[in-house]
Amino acid sequence: MESLLQSLLGDNYLTLILYCALPLVFLLLYALLAILGEVKISAWMQDRLGPMRTGPWGIIQPIADVFKLLQKEDITPSSADKTLFNLAPFLSFMSAYAAFAVIPFSSLYVGADLNLGLFYLLAIGSLNVAAIMMAGWASHNKYSLFGAMRAVAQIVSYEVPAAMAFVIVVMFVGSLNFQDIVHAQAGPVWNWLVFGGPKNDVVLAGGTVLAGSWANLVFLPLFLATFVIYYISALAETNRTPFDIPEAESELVSGYHTEYSGMKFAMFFMSEYANMFLVSAVTAVLFFGGWHSPFGAYLGDLVGVSWLVPVEQFGWLAFKGLFFVFAMIWLRWTLPRLRVDQLMYMCWKVLIPFSFGIALLVGLLVILLK
Repeated sequence: MESLLQSLLGDNYLTLILYCALPLVFLLLYALLAILGEVKISAWMQDRLGPMRTGPWGIIQPIADVFKLLQKEDITPSSADKTLFNLAPFLSFMSAYAAFAVIPFSSLYVGADLNLGLFYLLAIGSLNVAAIMMAGWASHNKYSLFGAMRAVAQIVSYEVPAAMAFVIVVMFVGSLNFQDIVHAQAGPVWNWLVFGGPKNDVVLAGGTVLAGSWANLVFLPLFLATFVIYYISALAETNRTPFDIPEAESELVSGYHTEYSGMKFAMFFMSEYANMFLVSAVTAVLFFGGWHSPFGAYLGDLVGVSWLVPVEQFGWLAFKGLFFVFAMIWLRWTLPRLRVDQLMYMCWKVLIPFSFGIALLVGLLVILLK
């Protein structure tokens, strides 16, 4: 993709900016679709119509909501720490957007093909914790501070099982590079890690050969449990129901962004939706083949149109990511909110012990089978 832009526009700053802005264009379109999906799915689950007056079947309601939000007055409380208060929403969105740099959207497009991609993702994601704490403390509001402290405790706790899920995948593939992890799942659907991993030898993006065999089916229950652990942790890290105690409208008004309005609130909103797709895309990359087709072949290869292949790959990753976003919305309108003690019990007494046990088993099996 970068070479295509360079051939069209030359090797200059405009090419670099366009290359970096491609995920932002996708995010804006995805956010509109996700907002519409959220209101329509919630309406369907509550046996009502939802928005129907703005455009046919209400499909342009998200655009109207965005314009309404941008026209609202930007208010900064007089007693707030103005520097941190204004900086927090930008830092929150920046950390979410920067994490997209290592997501492989296709075999040809990944913003930064880092060998330490998984480590980078964990590191850059931690900036969001700082942004939330800044927003809660700088607002000079007890509800904002309570929400921020809850969010920090929750995110830091669930970061441990999420990181252990990364470690389990890395032990099997032998690489922290996202493209290597996707290449390790090349071929039909039964080669995805959630089904035990490759059944034939595969060549990773870095040139290393990963041995595969049907004996890898022994990993199936372990990777399936790892996927469940990671997805639950991802729900908690994005503050989605049943882990939405940092916002908890009935207790804390709106948590750490109670005092925010207008564009600054919109940036927190965008950050939440960007994180929803980010963790969904990571789930697809780690366990469901990433941009690989479940059929093991591409229409572009069959009809001899090579440029169609990366487009299909992008479509498959977007489809898988949006499916997991749909699951998040579905769970939000299905499950009740957990109490603080239940949330911490789930993390420290269930997910973390199980993730460490799975890591030990996977490590032992990798040594024995390879």
